[in-house]
Amino acid sequence: MRKRRLRGLRARLVVAFGLVATVAAITTGALTFREARTGVLQQSQDATIRQLRAQLNQHATELAVPPEESALREFAQDVAATESQGSWRVLVTYGDRSGSSAPGDPFSEVTPALRKAVGSSRATVFQRVRGEGRTSLVVGMSILFGGRDTAATVTGVHVFLVVPQTTEQAYVDALVAAVERAMVAALALAVVLALLAARGVLVPVRKLRFATRRIAEGRLDTRLAVNGSDELADLSHTFNETAAALETSVAELREMEARARRFAADVSHELRTPLAAMSAVTDVLDEDAARLDPDTATAVRLISEETVKLARLVDDLMEISRFDAGAAVLHLDEIDLAESIRRTLAARGWTDTVATDLPPPHAVRGRVDPRRLDVVVANLVGNALKHGARPVQVRLSAGDAGAVIEVWDSGPGIPHDVLPHVFERFYKSDTARIRSEGSGLGLSITAENVRIHGGTVRAANHPAGGAVFTVELPLRRDESPEENPS
Repeated sequence: MRKRRLRGLRARLVVAFGLVATVAAITTGALTFREARTGVLQQSQDATIRQLRAQLNQHATELAVPPEESALREFAQDVAATESQGSWRVLVTYGDRSGSSAPGDPFSEVTPALRKAVGSSRATVFQRVRGEGRTSLVVGMSILFGGRDTAATVTGVHVFLVVPQTTEQAYVDALVAAVERAMVAALALAVVLALLAARGVLVPVRKLRFATRRIAEGRLDTRLAVNGSDELADLSHTFNETAAALETSVAELREMEARARRFAADVSHELRTPLAAMSAVTDVLDEDAARLDPDTATAVRLISEETVKLARLVDDLMEISRFDAGAAVLHLDEIDLAESIRRTLAARGWTDTVATDLPPPHAVRGRVDPRRLDVVVANLVGNALKHGARPVQVRLSAGDAGAVIEVWDSGPGIPHDVLPHVFERFYKSDTARIRSEGSGLGLSITAENVRIHGGTVRAANHPAGGAVFTVELPLRRDESPEENPS
């Protein structure tokens, strides 16, 4: 349950907030980093170019044209010496002559493209070059001669400055670290906000789930407190309205069901006395049927049979009413279950009709209600004889859960669509085995009798053919006699 919750709404909110915060932090950090990096590099570049131009203006007048290589070398050293940290590397060229502030330095950063650009333009040319794990700024410009009133003259002397941008790179690295820390902080803040938002959403949802579970448990008076006016408040209000309507409907249904049960019980009770009188009359008429004319005798026998069926129906309705009212009780007694089954079959004249597979005497004993066990066995065997085909067999065995009673016949079996309904009251189906006799409540009464014993009964089709009913009863032992309500 916990894992499922974590994969639910809380996780989705946290992930959503985290993604939004991550995207926002990355976007903001990238834009900030780009602007800050551009600003740092641009400032460094402008300062370097201004300083180089100032030095060239100061020392250019000292350079004779055309210069010798020694003059070019001295000029380069003078320009490089003006930088206090000694990080400048200066290369001065004139045609095929050159001089540098660092003899032997190949000045690999000064590319042929840069040399060509400086030679063809009077403007300052610069580019950033990365090599050997560091970034350098390369600036190239031509030295021009000329006054305020005369046009500037290209001397052909080109100056190239290489400045390592170590400080600037350190600033950029620090900026990257700051952006990363800001992203982590933003993500952590997003998770905290997501948890708070999830709590605000999940607390009402949890209350709704708890209330729904209480409704499912039958506590129809459950209601939710409505706070606020948002969608969750509307949901809580709708839940309360639904619960109230459900409570009213269930109360009405329960009242109708109670009235129906009382009606069936009252009718059954009221019918017992006239049925007893009718049974007595039909018994007398049965005795005199032989002296009556054939038509009258047939009518008397029909009335007698229907009276017996009606009496059985009333008795079954009374029994069902007691189950429904919770008034059915167990009168437990420790008995030999095999002997009880033999007595049930003998009392109804089924000893020669029904095959048995019973354990020896006293092998399976338990505390059950003898009368209700008799009803269970009689109903199942009678159902097999009426609706199945012979031979019918009864088997008793002791299982891990208690006693197991199996009754099966050799008929066509029960259709699969009928199996789930065989224990329902008055259930009939055109494809089911037709009940030609009985009240239609026998299997329902059987199921109720098994249930109040704490057992189970199920119907199935036997692999060899025919229907099989299996009853499992717990075997109570060494208990004091008592009556247990259903």
